[in-house]
Formats: sequence, structure tokens, C-alpha cells
Amino acid sequence: MSTPTQRRAFLQSLSAAGLAAALPRAFAADALKPGADAALIVVDVQNCFVTGGTLPVAKGEEVVPVINKISAAFANIVVTQDWHTPGHASFASSYGGKKPFETTTLKYGQQVLWPDHCVQGTDDAALHKDLKLPTAQLIIRKGYNKGVDSYSAFEEADRKTVTGLAGYLKARGIKKLYITGLATDFCVAWTAMDARKAGFEVYVVEDACRGIDLNGSLAAAWKQMTAKGVKRIQSSDIALA
Repeated sequence: MSTPTQRRAFLQSLSAAGLAAALPRAFAADALKPGADAALIVVDVQNCFVTGGTLPVAKGEEVVPVINKISAAFANIVVTQDWHTPGHASFASSYGGKKPFETTTLKYGQQVLWPDHCVQGTDDAALHKDLKLPTAQLIIRKGYNKGVDSYSAFEEADRKTVTGLAGYLKARGIKKLYITGLATDFCVAWTAMDARKAGFEVYVVEDACRGIDLNGSLAAAWKQMTAKGVKRIQSSDIALA
């Protein structure tokens, strides 16, 4: 089966040859149609990760209207929130002489140190005010264990502690996940790869995500996701009606 990217490239090549109009309508309208076995996962679209936040992702707020638009195609929606304690182990301020974006070694391995962000109960940790997902059924909060960071919506960074999301989705018969949000190269990528490990079919909606790109992390994340079988699509690949 061809991917949405391959179908789009084929249509573009036909258009250049003046042949697109001759295609059967059913083929031209061949878009992904999420059913009852699909869920939209909205990762960390919070005030801390957009302009004016404590750890802003460049143009992070631009994902909001895209996510709102495609949400109409989904009967199942799950939202995640970074939800750190004050003095969290992932904060540079928790270590004397350390600065944001340096690293340290914790019990579970190397940890990137971040500015204080998404502290529990603060406005910085709140979901973006323009995010409109009234049919969302579940919020998964992660990173609330003081000594362990948590990028993935499925497992904390120690790779042992699970959030329970996989069990929830499987109990509801959900097999396909469409992942959006912030940031592509950290929480989105970890969530996508852990979803594949848990046995789900996974799509990352590229234009509904934005990345940090720390020392080439964005390209590396896409390479890793592709190797794990994650499918890279655009919002236009999803049928809204």
C-alpha cells in the first residue's frame, strides 16, 4: 500500500503532465479516515512550550489551529501535560553550576537539563487557551515523579514506569494513533516510538507538531521514528468528512 506522501508525489507528477483531471475521483480522494479504532494524541500543547512560556518551542502555537481542525475526524482524543514538581530532577536550577541544555547523569542515564517549566498547578503548565478539544476523554500527566523525567506518554525516562495509557487504549479497542503536539524531537518522538513498541500503528502529523532541534535532534528524531515504523504524514492526508 502506498503512503500518503507517495500518493501526493504521484498526483503532483500527473498534474505536471496535465493528467490529474483524468484520475478517478475515488483515487484522488484517497485520504486516511480515522475510525472507531483510532485516537488522536495531543502532546503537551501547554503555555510553557509556546511563545512567552518558560521553554518555548519556536512557533509552537501554530500547531493549535491545525490540531483543532483535524480533531473533528476523531471519536477518541487523549491529551498529555508535562506536570513537574518544583525542584524537579530535570531542571538545571536543581544543580549548582549547571545551566539549561547542559546534561547530567541520573540513575536511569543521561538527562538533558531544562529551564524550570510546567510546574504543577501554574499557568505555565496549563493547556493553551485556544486548544478546543471538547470531546477529549483523557488527560495523561507526566513528569510528576520528582526524580524521573518523562517525555513519553507511555513510559517515564527510566523506561520502567508506565503511565497506563497503553492499557487504556487497548481496553477500548484502539489500534491506530495519530500523534501531534510539542515538541517533535522530544515528547512527540518518544511517545510515537513507545506507541510502536506497544504494538500500535502510528502516524505523526508533521504540520501539527513543532520541534526544538537541539544539536540536530529534529533530524535524528525523524530518522529514529522512521526506523521504528512510524509513518510521517500531513494534516491534509486526513479526511475530515
